[in-house]
Amino acid sequence: MVRVQLGGTLKSAAGGTSEFEIEAATIRELLDRLGEQCPKLAPVLERGVAVAIDGQIYRAAWFQPVPPDSEVFILPRMTGG
Repeated sequence: MVRVQLGGTLKSAAGGTSEFEIEAATIRELLDRLGEQCPKLAPVLERGVAVAIDGQIYRAAWFQPVPPDSEVFILPRMTGG
């Protein structure tokens, strides 16, 4: 199990819940399971987010392993130029 914390506007998309416990082996599996636990959050996750695992940020690294007992932060996608 990993502890997942939502940052920024994702907390409001999740109905005010900011922390979840998820069983997942990869980032893709983690996002899929989080969307299953919180269906209102699923569309936001599908549009794209940044995932930080133990302080390292990953973007579009769907098959990146998520070690057990990791601390994961999910952040809204950053835009700009």
